[in-house]
Amino acid sequence: MHELVDRSLKDEEFEEREDDDMLICRCEEITKGEIRRAVHDGMYTMAEIRRYLRCTMGLCQGQTCAKLVKGIVARELGVSPDKLEPATSRSPMRPTEMYVIANEEN
Repeated sequence: MHELVDRSLKDEEFEEREDDDMLICRCEEITKGEIRRAVHDGMYTMAEIRRYLRCTMGLCQGQTCAKLVKGIVARELGVSPDKLEPATSRSPMRPTEMYVIANEEN
């Protein structure tokens, strides 16, 4: 069972780091610094981070970045990644031509 993260954990001021420009979510072009800043702005769950920044919502649906994002959030909060509940995954949505759905030839 995942525990709720105490929202009073982040009282210190945000300080930029040398590696904050590192690209973490390639699909949505989200950097490590943007994720760290979001935590300092009050986004403490994976669902909040996902909605706020759109990381893990790109074409790969978090297959390449979800663990990295979770690790960054956990480090910023000073908790184990196991304490963070994963965000809900959804199937990618893509436009489909009607003849494909109708199973007809073009």
